[in-house]
Amino acid sequence: MCNCSNPYIPSPAEILEIIKHTENEWTFRVKADTSVTKPGQFYEISLPKFGESPISVSGIGKDFIDFTIRAVGRVTNEIFEYKIGDKLFIRGPYGNGFDLNEYNGKELAIVVGGSALAPVRGIIQHVYNNLDKVKSFKLIAGFKSPKDILFAKDLEEWSKKLDVIVTVDGAEDDYKGPKGLVTKYIPDIKFNDLNNSSAVVVGPPMMMKFSVAEFLKLNLSEKNIWVSYERNMHCGIGKCGHCKMDATYICLDGPVFNYEFAKNLVD
Repeated sequence: MCNCSNPYIPSPAEILEIIKHTENEWTFRVKADTSVTKPGQFYEISLPKFGESPISVSGIGKDFIDFTIRAVGRVTNEIFEYKIGDKLFIRGPYGNGFDLNEYNGKELAIVVGGSALAPVRGIIQHVYNNLDKVKSFKLIAGFKSPKDILFAKDLEEWSKKLDVIVTVDGAEDDYKGPKGLVTKYIPDIKFNDLNNSSAVVVGPPMMMKFSVAEFLKLNLSEKNIWVSYERNMHCGIGKCGHCKMDATYICLDGPVFNYEFAKNLVD
């Protein structure tokens, strides 16, 4: 999708569908070439006169890409004024993303917090459509409250075939679902073969820190724990330097790393 003559020039992408999850978190489905796009990668979405914002890929179809966007700033607030048929300007994809082949034949656990469900949604959908690709699978997704749950229909559908826990930090007493932080449920994960198991952890920094610590208590190897620093994205092509951690440019070398490498990155 990048304009190879000038990597800063975006291309127009028509909005095909808008899916509203919460009051300020919507998915925009845009027409795009997806031949080189992987879960965990991101695009720069730009609007004339407003600027641009790095947004993770939350879905990949034959000829479309999903971007799940939270209205929290100048650019994203303006995107929420757009309608089906309007065009966003995008450039990308950037970053390494998640290698789906890495999890083939393994026991896989994914732990996410809030909007971090978006960049791993492609992994979950891949497992859902190819159950024979993994030996076992577990998803633990945490949200602030029941009204903050994203991809509710997907979670319901995934639960029909996969082991899924959706937990909320704060809920009324009459809420019947799981409650508490995601770390509460990680100790219950049973890996039969630690050498053939992987975990993916994505979310706010503190949630990732303590979730990784729980997996280490289960004796899962650091090299088999995958994290994403997608929150550090900026220009996408290593020119602005804002994503640089030590000698590593997150937008070029990441945002997906195994923890054995990621633990040494200092912001």
